[in-house]
Amino acid sequence: RTSKAGSCAALPRHVPMDLDCKTWALYPHSAYESQQAAKPKPVKPDPLSIRRKRKYESEGMRRSVRAILMVHVHGHPHAMVLKANDGGYKLPGGTLRPGESERDGLNRKLRQFIKNADPSILCEWKIGDLLAVWWCPGFEGAAFPYLPQHVTRPKECTKVYQVTLPEQCVFSVQPQDTLVAVPFFDLFAEPQTYGPMLGEIPQLVSKYAISL
Repeated sequence: RTSKAGSCAALPRHVPMDLDCKTWALYPHSAYESQQAAKPKPVKPDPLSIRRKRKYESEGMRRSVRAILMVHVHGHPHAMVLKANDGGYKLPGGTLRPGESERDGLNRKLRQFIKNADPSILCEWKIGDLLAVWWCPGFEGAAFPYLPQHVTRPKECTKVYQVTLPEQCVFSVQPQDTLVAVPFFDLFAEPQTYGPMLGEIPQLVSKYAISL
């Protein structure tokens, strides 16, 4: 059935439904588990900004992909996000390899993150629409959902995709992160906590009919 969580499904009865509205299937949060990654990433001694500057000098602009993964708790949409030990939040995903396409790279990252909970059940996710593009003018600091006019050599471009989760799976999480399910009302009401990229998720998702 279709939930009233999405704006397409939540229109008043006198407003015609948009027949072109896409559906985004959500499954209960209780169907998912998380565990520490079997192969933790090694801790690098150099500061992140120094490492990114080095990479930029050898490979050019950093290209990243992120996934909006959603579940529901009692019918209300929640985004699955990673909370770092320093308190910052980010979407699952990561950096693309040189020459790697965005969808291939995101699939590679998701294969590392999403594991099959039951070998007898097919575990497949689906990468859908490109939902947002963010730009970083520098090696650290703020990202913008547009390229500032004065920036001619951006240091990073991040593309955010819709991803439909399998009905159940196990998330493989790095030791420095904690996977949390954040309700839409918190993302919308507390952008200063979650940051602008996560804060805009409810608006990005509002064009879909949420199917439970």
